[in-house]
Amino acid sequence: MEALEAIMTRRSTRNYKADPVEQEKIDQILAAGRQAPSGGNNQTSHFLVIRNREVLDRLTVMVEKAFARMEERENTYASLKHAIQASKKGGYVFCYNAPVLIAVANRRDYGNNIADCACAIENMMIAANALDLGSCWINQLKWLNEEPEITEYLRDFGLKEDERVYGAVIIGYPASGTGLPNRNLMALKGNEVTWID
Repeated sequence: MEALEAIMTRRSTRNYKADPVEQEKIDQILAAGRQAPSGGNNQTSHFLVIRNREVLDRLTVMVEKAFARMEERENTYASLKHAIQASKKGGYVFCYNAPVLIAVANRRDYGNNIADCACAIENMMIAANALDLGSCWINQLKWLNEEPEITEYLRDFGLKEDERVYGAVIIGYPASGTGLPNRNLMALKGNEVTWID
């Protein structure tokens, strides 16, 4: 798939088959993330690739508990509000049962941490689309990146003391009729462009 087509046709997938993703494809996706631009070419992003179902299930329980303890406010961001409400109801699965979750961390005191992680995640989502895989940006671990139980748990798997998760992406085969991601062009309703000639 040509690069611009992979960018223009990328859509979020929120329903996945349980099928594992081949190691070669995960390696290609990670290579795309690791080649992303970073401030000053610092290359300080840290990719935690979680495929272990028990770890994913435990993280799902921890995330649901953390959101269930939160209270929404009038100005709470819509997606965060949804996470809180769904967690209070029970059965909230923040990673949509995808077989792969890649949490992207960076140094807590680094001024470009969110931007560098965002560039890496976008590269990985585009690569996933080019490889006929679905993907979806996952904010929940970023919203909970100071939650002690979750941070300590991720430290068991390599998250460093001075790092926090600033974004994540899930990857897998879409549970669609074709087995391919939705690639319909998105109707634009914003993202204004102003030309200054």
